[in-house]
Amino acid sequence: MATKLVESEIENKLEALNALITDDTPWERSGDSIKKTFTFKSFIRAFGWMSQMAIWAEKLKHHPEWFNVYNKVEVTLTTHDAGGLTELDFSLAEKMEKFK
Repeated sequence: MATKLVESEIENKLEALNALITDDTPWERSGDSIKKTFTFKSFIRAFGWMSQMAIWAEKLKHHPEWFNVYNKVEVTLTTHDAGGLTELDFSLAEKMEKFK
């Protein structure tokens, strides 16, 4: 099981994650999760990205909570088993940024 990160680790990882963004939408902390809305040029691109991320989620054995409407994908990451944020959440978020 993944280990829940302490507050200072979360702050450092969130800052590093937001340094990777290529758009104007940062990841935001929301309680025991991090969230971001990704915007794409079309539904096809949004859905294609979700398909790519589903493969990475399977490889990491860590699955996002997400919601898609047309060209937007709202993502929430948390590790339910650990009761908060873990390295898995930030690893998947980094993949999401890399493949955006």
